[in-house]
Amino acid sequence: MRKKIKNVDFAVDEHIWGHRLYDEQLPHLTVLEFLGVLGSNTAAPLASPSEQVHYRPQRQIRLRALLFNNPFVESIRERPISDEEKWREWMDRFEDDSTKLGDQDMGYLRAVFASFDDFAKAIELLRSSAFEARSNKRWSSKFVFPFGPDALYEDLRIDAKGGASNDRRFFARTGELLYLMLSRAKRGPELGAKLVERLFDQNKTMNRLVKAMQGEAQLVDAAREVGPLPYESHPRFDRMCEDWLAILSRDMPVYDALEHLIVNAGLNLLLYFLECAKTVAGDADPVEMVCEIVAQRTKVRALSGDSYHANQALSVRAIRAEVESVKLDPRWDAAMQSNSLEVGCVDLMREMFQWPTDDDDDKEYLNLRGDELVAKLVEKAESRHEQHVGKIHATWSKSIGLSSRRLSRRNRYAPNDRLLKTLVVTIVETRMQFDEFLSEAKRRYGIVIGDVEGARLVLEKRVDQDALSDNRRNLETRLVGLGLVRRLSDSCSFVENPFSSQGDE
Repeated sequence: MRKKIKNVDFAVDEHIWGHRLYDEQLPHLTVLEFLGVLGSNTAAPLASPSEQVHYRPQRQIRLRALLFNNPFVESIRERPISDEEKWREWMDRFEDDSTKLGDQDMGYLRAVFASFDDFAKAIELLRSSAFEARSNKRWSSKFVFPFGPDALYEDLRIDAKGGASNDRRFFARTGELLYLMLSRAKRGPELGAKLVERLFDQNKTMNRLVKAMQGEAQLVDAAREVGPLPYESHPRFDRMCEDWLAILSRDMPVYDALEHLIVNAGLNLLLYFLECAKTVAGDADPVEMVCEIVAQRTKVRALSGDSYHANQALSVRAIRAEVESVKLDPRWDAAMQSNSLEVGCVDLMREMFQWPTDDDDDKEYLNLRGDELVAKLVEKAESRHEQHVGKIHATWSKSIGLSSRRLSRRNRYAPNDRLLKTLVVTIVETRMQFDEFLSEAKRRYGIVIGDVEGARLVLEKRVDQDALSDNRRNLETRLVGLGLVRRLSDSCSFVENPFSSQGDE
């Protein structure tokens, strides 16, 4: 019997991808939530769990209020009054706007900062590093850069009465799934130890500044369970783990490496989403993403758009296939042939999908015949899927710089410089022949750029070889411009990682 998923009307998406992938939780928010789970499990980070994983996230209300609900600090700083008067006026105004959730008495800041000007400059510095600092999100849903363990906190909703609760809009549990994925990778514990070593040093300068702002950590009252994730192992879990270990081995500051980890996480989670959809839909072909390297005009543009939209449709196919899979259960035929067929089919649907229930909302479905039950759940599942999970491919591919509508009327795969840099940092240890780099990008991520990687498309006469060869040359030229390719001759180019692995010359 499948494990029951809490707090869902019916479980279809959850059985395919886990609880839960969510389009509004972009990759940077996913990694932030992941780090929150990791921060509660530093004693055995990413150890393969024999029991349910729990974590107790921080709230850090004082820190986020200082950074994102403190609009008057600059104006007070500029006033021609004494330092003492600046502190007094600021504290009065801040207390008036406080949530009364531990942020009403900020007197400890006087002992931390030598002057109000130093305090205001620290606020400015931390704000400048924040994710989406200029967005119109509420202040309790904005996040400082994860400089260390004291900079991590969950998404919060603070109501008009001063109550605070975790919000599942931007921290929708995708980071929890990411934690489970990496903990189930073969080298998960090795990665966990490396992440804790590099990202959870409380003595790092910026983390000490964050801690000075926040004071004592504010945690939720009770620990939470993560997941569930339907797969004990998956090739994509191992691929992402290997990628992260490679990125962390590069000779770059960990804060720079974190940007590449975020992009890589988004790419691998997107591929997990597509691969699971293909498997459930009964499509054995590997995921492919034909990428146009944007130039003035290319013959690959239409093919890249077709590739994008074919992948966009995968998840809806998977939803229908998942619901209709109930008909493959031998008990379904027995239920259809029995005298009480509706009851038998209803019981099987409940066992597999937690639907229909005995609640008033579902009573109208209890008397449907077997095929009608399946059709109704397909309709409901597709409708719910389209609201958020079905938007993952479009939203995430845009977020990581994989897709674009530039110079086109429809979306297609057209990687930007940020994604290309992450691919080089991840794939190339020191240097690699350009053709080998293209082959590795296809093997790891299904990215098709040149004529060799797209040979199947040429054989099927979907594109001519010259078009893909031009696309390959466009990428080479682009990487030369980024300082990531060195041409030795017209037929010999090398991709070079400017952040060669630690210890390499």
